[in-house]
Amino acid sequence: MKRRSLNVFSLSFIDCICCGLGAVILLFVIVNAKSAVQREKVTRDVHSEATRIEREVLEGRKRLVELRNALEKTEADIARTQGASRRILKRLEERRTEIAHYDKENLAEKAHLNKLKADVRSLEEEVKRLKAGSQAEDDRGDTIRTFAGEGDRQYLTDLKVGGRRIFILVDTSASMLDDTIVGIIRRRNMPAAEKIRSPKWRQAAATVDWITAQLPAESKYQIYTFNESAQPLVPGTRNQWLPAAESKRLDEAVKRLYETAPEKSTSLANAFDALNRLTPPPDNIFLLTDGLPTMGAGKPWRRKVSSKKRLSLFNDAVEKLPAKVPVNVIQFPLRGDPMAASAFWRLATRTRGSYFCPAADWP
Repeated sequence: MKRRSLNVFSLSFIDCICCGLGAVILLFVIVNAKSAVQREKVTRDVHSEATRIEREVLEGRKRLVELRNALEKTEADIARTQGASRRILKRLEERRTEIAHYDKENLAEKAHLNKLKADVRSLEEEVKRLKAGSQAEDDRGDTIRTFAGEGDRQYLTDLKVGGRRIFILVDTSASMLDDTIVGIIRRRNMPAAEKIRSPKWRQAAATVDWITAQLPAESKYQIYTFNESAQPLVPGTRNQWLPAAESKRLDEAVKRLYETAPEKSTSLANAFDALNRLTPPPDNIFLLTDGLPTMGAGKPWRRKVSSKKRLSLFNDAVEKLPAKVPVNVIQFPLRGDPMAASAFWRLATRTRGSYFCPAADWP
């Protein structure tokens, strides 16, 4: 019998090899599965942290854009503020220059005033000496009419009542009834007879009485009253110049003013517009008022007018004044209108006129 040949790579060996290989593969699969689970467990926290950081980065970028926008807006505001600051500094420098100019004028006026006081004292002594030897009929002198005040009220006011054509403009609005808002409201509802007895209005009328007593005999005059509109005090004399030598007509005009009751609002624009219609124009203006206007050429649609608006109405009205004509302002007190005094003082100074705020017992 022939011996069977021995084969190392028999079927049983191959089976063993395959089984071993399968075991290795199974082991690899098991180990890989566990490592994947472990890896996922380990990286889960890392992914969460990475996601959180990405969100923070996005928020940071968004915040950065907002900060850049805010920075650009701030830079624009700074540029505007710097421009406004330069304008304000320039305006402030102009005001300082103007104030310095006014200070110089005040010093010159004070020196001139002192000189006038000395001249007045000298003239008073001369007048006393001349009166001692004069007759009673000569007491009136060159004046066209007399004015009798309480005692000796003819002290220095720097009001130069001179010129060939003298225009007197008297405020007859309701504010001339009293120097307080409460008093004005109370008096404007009174009868006309009570209004004309108002101390403030009586002083204004007496001031016109005093001015007309100083008119040169060779001059001409016109007296207008104004509230919401302007009209001549003497009827039928609109746009006409009246001779001051006609003392009877002048006395009647002053009497009519004493009998006029103040009422309504104040339009300085209409008053100056009426002044411009006079031909030839005046060469000396006397403005008797107490505060800034409350309306322009027409009635305002608002009942209340702010101080800023009243100053604007005043500036608009001043533009209508004829050039190179002195405006002498006599301002009576009115509480609650703080910008009026400076505005009228500037008007008088700019036109080479005088500004006068009379005492309660003047003239």
